Amino acid sequence: MNAPTKFPTCHDVLTFLDDYVAGELAPDTRATFDRHLSVCPSCVAYLASYRETIAMARAAHRPPTLPTVPPELLAAIRTSIAPGK
Repeated sequence: MNAPTKFPTCHDVLTFLDDYVAGELAPDTRATFDRHLSVCPSCVAYLASYRETIAMARAAHRPPTLPTVPPELLAAIRTSIAPGK
């Protein structure tokens, strides 16, 4: 993907945002985008919300973590429901 050579506009930043976040821009292009971000609070806010959206989407697709049941509790439950009690 060819990045713009002039000082990037907000539109340019948004167009290349995925590559920027993925770290796939050439170092000089990334530096140019960082320069834009240093003077554009709107793009900084958009970038933060973009990263948060990615993090939330990844978290939503992770399998749930099941709690670990202590072996003593399992033993107590088995004892309490054992036949003949």
